[in-house]
Amino acid sequence: METGIKLQKVVTKVPLKGQKSDFAYWQTQPYQVRLTALEEIRQEYHAWKYRAQPRLQRVYKIAKR
Repeated sequence: METGIKLQKVVTKVPLKGQKSDFAYWQTQPYQVRLTALEEIRQEYHAWKYRAQPRLQRVYKIAKR
C-alpha cells in the first residue's frame, strides 16, 4: 500500500554533555502519558523475563473455625 508520503532521514551529532536528559523530557509529559509508557515497559519486561503474560496472583484466606 503506497501512501505517497516520503520521509527524510535526519541525523544530528551532539556532544555527550550537550544531550538533553530523558528525565527532562518525561517531566514535560502529562502523568497519563508517563503512566501509559510505564505500563508498556512493564508488559515488555514481563514478556521478556517470564515469556508469559502477567496474571493476578492467587489469594488464599485462612479462616479460624
